[in-house]
Amino acid sequence: MGSPGRKPPASSGRAPCAPGRTETGLQGDRIRTSGGSGGAYRRPTLPAMLSWTRGFLAALALGALLSAGPAGCGPDGAREGTERKAAEPVGRLLDRADEEGRRYREVDEKGAPEVGVEVQPDTGGDWDIRLTVRRFRFSPPGTEPRAVPGRGHVRLLVDGRPVALLRTPRYRLPARLVPRGTHHVTARLHADDDTVWATDGAPIQRTADITASPVESPVESPGESLRGSPGGAPGGSPGGSPAE
Repeated sequence: MGSPGRKPPASSGRAPCAPGRTETGLQGDRIRTSGGSGGAYRRPTLPAMLSWTRGFLAALALGALLSAGPAGCGPDGAREGTERKAAEPVGRLLDRADEEGRRYREVDEKGAPEVGVEVQPDTGGDWDIRLTVRRFRFSPPGTEPRAVPGRGHVRLLVDGRPVALLRTPRYRLPARLVPRGTHHVTARLHADDDTVWATDGAPIQRTADITASPVESPVESPGESLRGSPGGAPGGSPGGSPAE
């Protein structure tokens, strides 16, 4: 029996939810955990799910852009960077110039190109020139006339006078360019625009000294000088014409 003066609670018209069951609704239903003693959470509504999906897709797109890296880092970007670097001024043009007015292009001594020269006598009075270079590449004929670090050609000088432009490390110096006596053979590095590579205000070059002797004619033995043609002309051909 109830207490006097108290009315029993009014019925809601529907049975309470049993433990482990859900009570659903249209706009974010509240779901009870099994046993009815756990907490409850609200199921996301349809607009909230759409908003979350859009945010997820935007995050994926941003991640793809970041993984691709900054613009210009791919092969095309690397090529553009190389071309831009090549277009930048190389070294510093000085007011000094060589014998023919080619200006010096000064670069830092650290990392500057180097050249060495070796000269050996060759047959017929000619001379064999051999160059050794470091941090330098010979440019082929037809190269664009602009300065590129560590590239160019070599001008060969004899006693300060240019005699050849070299694009390979070997050259045969004709005997006619080296008369009898001592001479200075210089190999000087030039850029493709024909400026002179230089460090500390001086051209990058090396010089070798050579001494040219007159070419001696073969000495005939007495027996050979007395032998002649049947006509008695010593050392001549039949009929007296000079020997070929």
